[in-house]
Amino acid sequence: MAGGLRLQGWLLALWFAASFGVVFFAHDLRGIVDGWPVAYWFAAQGSVFIFIAIVALFAWLANRRDGQSAAADPAYSAYKRRLHRRFGVYVLGLLLFLLALALAEQWGLKKGWVGAIFLFATVCLYAVIGVHGRTSDAAEYYVAGRNIPAVYNGMATAADWMSAASFISMAGGLYLQGFSGTPGQPGGLVYVLGWTGGFCLVALLVAPYLRKLELYTVPDYFQQRFGGRWPRMIAAFSAVLCSFTYVVAQIYGVGLITSRLTGVQFEIGILLGLGGVLVCSFLGGMRAVTWTQVTQYVVLILAFLIPVSWLAYKQMGNPLAPFVYGQQLPKIASLEQQLLKSPAERQVTDEFARRAHDYELKLQDVEAALATERKDLKDRIHRLNEHHADEVAIVAARRELAALPRDAATAREYWTRAMQDNLERARPLGGMPLHAKAFAGDPDGSPAAREEFELSRTNFLALMFCLMVGTAGLPHLLTRFYTTRTVAEARTSVVWSLFFIALLYLAAPALAVLVKYEIMSHLVGQSFDSLPAWIAQWAKVDPALISVSDVNGDNILQFSELRLGADIVMLATPEIGGLPYVVSALVAAGGLAAALSTADGLLLTIGNALAHDLFFRGASGSGQAGAVRRVMLSKFVLLVAALVAAYVAAQRPADILYLVSASFSLAGAAFVPVMVLGILWKGTTSRAAVSGMSAGLGLTIYYMAVNAASVRSELGLVGSGLWFGIQPVSAGVFGILAGLLVTLAVSLLWPGGRSGTPASDRI
Repeated sequence: MAGGLRLQGWLLALWFAASFGVVFFAHDLRGIVDGWPVAYWFAAQGSVFIFIAIVALFAWLANRRDGQSAAADPAYSAYKRRLHRRFGVYVLGLLLFLLALALAEQWGLKKGWVGAIFLFATVCLYAVIGVHGRTSDAAEYYVAGRNIPAVYNGMATAADWMSAASFISMAGGLYLQGFSGTPGQPGGLVYVLGWTGGFCLVALLVAPYLRKLELYTVPDYFQQRFGGRWPRMIAAFSAVLCSFTYVVAQIYGVGLITSRLTGVQFEIGILLGLGGVLVCSFLGGMRAVTWTQVTQYVVLILAFLIPVSWLAYKQMGNPLAPFVYGQQLPKIASLEQQLLKSPAERQVTDEFARRAHDYELKLQDVEAALATERKDLKDRIHRLNEHHADEVAIVAARRELAALPRDAATAREYWTRAMQDNLERARPLGGMPLHAKAFAGDPDGSPAAREEFELSRTNFLALMFCLMVGTAGLPHLLTRFYTTRTVAEARTSVVWSLFFIALLYLAAPALAVLVKYEIMSHLVGQSFDSLPAWIAQWAKVDPALISVSDVNGDNILQFSELRLGADIVMLATPEIGGLPYVVSALVAAGGLAAALSTADGLLLTIGNALAHDLFFRGASGSGQAGAVRRVMLSKFVLLVAALVAAYVAAQRPADILYLVSASFSLAGAAFVPVMVLGILWKGTTSRAAVSGMSAGLGLTIYYMAVNAASVRSELGLVGSGLWFGIQPVSAGVFGILAGLLVTLAVSLLWPGGRSGTPASDRI
């Protein structure tokens, strides 16, 4: 036991150095190797390789130590061979299907048919697996019979993990925020580091210990470890909260992709995609979801790697994008400097600054400004009617009048947002930071520049911490490691999971760089009359995804006149690069697979938490009949949760990346401090668990809520409510620390009550 803890300690120290150490000193790592800034290479690739080495070394040494590495089982070996054959046939069939559609497109098949065929073929495949995997057996429904080989569980975990945020939004975040982002918005590489480095914590501190306990859900652990009703109740509530926040983002992604691929309305697209989710998770639970996610992983990884490889070959003559895109970083840096010196770009930013000033003047007396604007529009409509103006101009003026805020409070909120938006776009490069720069500001500059640098670095570190710790607490991820046969396979499964995830996470920074180069060097400078059709097509789906306007009136697209949302960069990559439409259909199907696979796991977690953990509280009822009732109730709750999540997603509450990141803060604060202490320290008590979970989750929710713009406006709060400048998406920093301190303090001050046996003692 002591040797195992010593090994974990050394590996955790290496993990800390490769993540927090590299990021903290990123500004000082200024060397350039083969075109790569050293700090950028470590954050985008080098640290990920180290994380994979950490989990692989731990799995190999721990399995060897425990003597669990190779228990020969002829039946199980034959079962795995059958799976390998079926998987090979599926991959070959998918590639042939893709080739057939590409040929059909060349022979004249309409684009709409290509997209529809791809969409319905993949969803039907998932539905067939869902129907074939239907079950009412509790072990099959909750943990797939604990019979999933490590490599396939790793693939399913990767699909479950790489949600719409990873597939759709991460490359967009990298495109918009570069390495480090701004003081208030951490850069895109924080997601690469946070969502891969967190698997080191899963492997070293959580997954093997939970698997040993033979449980069904994460709240099961809190019941078994601490006893009593409240630890399980709080864990179940937390599982529902963070999973629901997460699943809303996935269903939003489903609607976005389905509406673009089929042309239906966004809300109808949500319902169509939801059917694909429910047919798997509702009928077969974890059994059907696992094999659906394996098939979905192949679709999404092909959908991501093919466009980025194509772009890399087009630009550099080499399809191995993650290893060669460093050649484009110096070119982007040169283009950025040209844009910073461009008179036309300055005209655009000056106009945005003027608009921001106009909104600032309106905000000085909102009621008077609103009344004046309403009167001016009414007078204008009256004049247009008197002079029998063109009906189009009259209708446009009436729409402008109808779009005015209804009251002063609404106007204040709307104009404040508009002022901030225009101020952001008035900055050089439309508010986007230099792509390869490590953090905003300058530690050697003016006091304002030094403060900007510290805020940028602090928010990067804070969000990375929340993403890593939250990874170790997300219930839908941890439940996946209950499905392996042994503890050894659970460890190996984490290695495979990180490997399959890294295939996409290493390619995402490459995609962002290649798309940015494509836009800067080819799209910018075109006349508005010759802009490609995909811009207007995506703007129809959601104007927030993409917008262009001739701000300086020269009929030439400037870089600052083009605004892309984070959710559009990946989805539009095939069209940006001029690829055949069948690749666009593949990308849309990949994004749909990413959203559906994660939504499956999340809805299953919500249904199980409400039915298994809250209603039955883990009891098995009366034998087989009780288990069947428990499964049926889980299915019913899952259906209700899916419909509620679809309704919330239809309101378009926030962008995908923000919603997903917030769920990591919630999961990290609610679960990880108590769970890890409970695993490693027998002195952790039930009272301490309840106190720690409540304190961590409560503080995180409070910090997010009190810093929401709508809440601050409603309560009349002025100024910034931020602590140490940390953004609300990283509220888990405070919640995790509070949960840890409260759990330790209550355990030490009130040692009475059930302590239980740490899971680490049972391995």
